[in-house]
Amino acid sequence: MPGALPEGEPIPRDGSLPDGVADAAGADGFGVYVHVPFCATRCGYCDFNTYTASEGVVSTGYVEQVLDELALAAKVVRPPRVDTVFFGGGTPTLLPPAELGRILDGIDRTWGLAADAEVTTEANPESVDPAALRELRAAGFNRISLGMQSAAPHVLAVLDRRHTPGRPARAAEEARDAGFAHVNLDLIYGTPGERAEDFAASLRTVVDAGVDHVSAYALIVEDGTRMAARMRRGELPYPDDDVAADRYLQAEAALTGAGLRWYEVSNWSREAPCRHNELYWRGGDWWGLGPGAHSHVRGVRWWNVKHPHAYAARLADGASPGQAREVLTGEERHMEDVLLRIRLAEGLPLAMLPPDALAAARDCLADGQLEADGFAAGRAVLTLRGRLLADLVARALT
Repeated sequence: MPGALPEGEPIPRDGSLPDGVADAAGADGFGVYVHVPFCATRCGYCDFNTYTASEGVVSTGYVEQVLDELALAAKVVRPPRVDTVFFGGGTPTLLPPAELGRILDGIDRTWGLAADAEVTTEANPESVDPAALRELRAAGFNRISLGMQSAAPHVLAVLDRRHTPGRPARAAEEARDAGFAHVNLDLIYGTPGERAEDFAASLRTVVDAGVDHVSAYALIVEDGTRMAARMRRGELPYPDDDVAADRYLQAEAALTGAGLRWYEVSNWSREAPCRHNELYWRGGDWWGLGPGAHSHVRGVRWWNVKHPHAYAARLADGASPGQAREVLTGEERHMEDVLLRIRLAEGLPLAMLPPDALAAARDCLADGQLEADGFAAGRAVLTLRGRLLADLVARALT
């Protein structure tokens, strides 16, 4: 089941922001996230805000609801342009390409897409075919992220993934043939039963597929999921941190050897990092459309009501679908900035750190978690060892 949303202060009915906040929206770039909460089935490890038809949630009328929220958003902020758009889920490509195109067109008409805007959709490999990919490309999408997870059938079975092992690589080829400039494959490592040779095969598959971007994440077991219940019952072992570290080293060696370079702890690209995710990691502004979607503008963060029915009801009443918000203090914004930027290959300026955190950074340097050359140049940049301990380093620097 989807996890709970945080608490916060009430949002005005019209969704307006505190005085002065909206005026500077998008000064350093602006993104739009579109949440599409529909899935054909629910994977056993997933706690995202997604729903299946068997749960009484259908996509009928959804595009109109998102466009209604967009109309409300246009009265709240007027960014100079939209630099990135990301359709996530769920499985956005369960909606027809023309419907996704209607939302993208609405964003363009409302705020204006930059001439070089990055427009991404996530997709399950089995949810797209050559014709749909051509339609998506014609609608303005230029980047696609395909959920591969693994090339091993028994690993896919543990994850409750439905595609066949060879389908993601074929979908990536079809996307390139359709004209997508940038194609990502997602991997998950550390699944119970996954062997080193299984993950090596997955890495060979993504390298041979010729994609220009790879995301690789350690399996996280979330409370309330089927996988967590299976582990509590002893049907599956819990993930092993040492195994996850070994898998990460495998990924780094294989992907770097194939010409992809890490730019964030869990992401490698050939030449074009995901600009939308970089906007998140650098504390930029974005508006999240859809049930449960989160937004952030100049230190004000808010989130929409979670269930699609509640989302639809709010909009039908002419009200903001926002459930609650928080206004970050300067100290909180600084802490988040450090937590996120330390994960980037560019690191963060040591000048951002107060004296106690700078002392902690020197300890991290002495332990081999930060690069000596970067430190000498005034930046905290993770070494490979530091990437394995990124959360520990982040806590030390905050």
